[in-house]
Amino acid sequence: MTFDQGCALAVLAAVMAALIWNRMRADVVALAGAAALLGLGVIRPVEAQGAFASPALIALASLFVIAYAMELSGLLDLLIRAGVRLCGRMGAAGLWLMIAFCGVVSAFLNNTPIVVLAAPVVRDVAASLKLPPQRFLIPLSYVTILGGCCTLIGTSTNLLVNDMARSAGQPGFGLFDITPVAVIVAAVGGLYLVLVAPRLLRDRDGAEAPSVAQALEDAASSRDVAVGDASLFIERRPLDLRRGLASLGVFVAVVAISALGYAPIAAAAFTGAVGLILARVISADDAYRGLRPEILILIAGMVVVGLSLEVTGLAAAATDRLASLVQGLGPHLALGLFYVIALVLTEILSNAAVAVLMTPVAVALAESLGVSPQPFLVGLMLAASAAFATPFGYQTNVLVFEMGRYSYMDFVRIGLPLNVVTGVTAVLTVPAFFPF
Repeated sequence: MTFDQGCALAVLAAVMAALIWNRMRADVVALAGAAALLGLGVIRPVEAQGAFASPALIALASLFVIAYAMELSGLLDLLIRAGVRLCGRMGAAGLWLMIAFCGVVSAFLNNTPIVVLAAPVVRDVAASLKLPPQRFLIPLSYVTILGGCCTLIGTSTNLLVNDMARSAGQPGFGLFDITPVAVIVAAVGGLYLVLVAPRLLRDRDGAEAPSVAQALEDAASSRDVAVGDASLFIERRPLDLRRGLASLGVFVAVVAISALGYAPIAAAAFTGAVGLILARVISADDAYRGLRPEILILIAGMVVVGLSLEVTGLAAAATDRLASLVQGLGPHLALGLFYVIALVLTEILSNAAVAVLMTPVAVALAESLGVSPQPFLVGLMLAASAAFATPFGYQTNVLVFEMGRYSYMDFVRIGLPLNVVTGVTAVLTVPAFFPF
């Protein structure tokens, strides 16, 4: 092992240990790892600069600004209020429809504000219908996670895997390329949540559920899950029709332009975000507040850490070891094993960390087997977002964990079978749309 390889491995181990120990912010951990690699000379400054200026980060930051403009306009509040009226007419079926709608919206918007706004509505409407709110709050979080997998922009994980795959010389994914597979996985997961999950939960009849403000405070103190500052979205806002229509129109235009191939998603989103500021739909100060710098720093720092594995040859060595394990198993079983490894890591680390660490492994593993990397990359996109078995894998899980007064084992009881159901569905479905 060379000096650079030893340093890269030591920094990776330290970063993973710090993320698991969880006594320091995840973005600070990633930034410290990147700084250590730069200081040791493992990564050159120009390589780190490329990580911080990647198209995925530009696209993600711009989409955050556009989405925040929509939220400030009161448009999302209006949709939630419409869902309340639907629930009043349809009862429990209306609640499930509202949860499904939140899943659809999360395919295009960050799911943190969606859950922050919808969770207290779901809780209160369920209580008014004499139904246990706990039956619906965990499914709300899980459905928004599944919905986020359905487009390239639905979650930062998909953008990050796509960007790193392109850097490795692979063709990029279109905005809706992964949609057929992800929709099937989401549909199977949704059926499980409606038909099976409620039977696995014991109804609560004791302590009063906290307010959303208290849940946010408890969530922040429970674990620093760097997926955005949920307190930005707690304030209910009246509808500003002009700003709402303008921000929605820009968002639709960005999606259409990138989907039709007229411009990359990073260019379209950046132009749209700047246009909203120039048109005074959102102020520059509000745009900065909506940027979610902790997410961007976390991703950039982890990209540098992941890059060190590639430039030092550690990723190739790990892939050779993994390839020797799956040699003779065939690509389908190799995909299944790869999915399980990524899934386990996702329950321990952040989804950005898993995406960064496993993307080069996915590409190299596929090449060692002589098959297309695309099935492995799509499998990674799905596995890296499937944080279901613990309440701390994703901030929306933390929010409903506090609000519903769940136990840790409630998430294990519901989330572990969901991991199995969605995982088996993904491994069986991915090759049908992305052949080896």
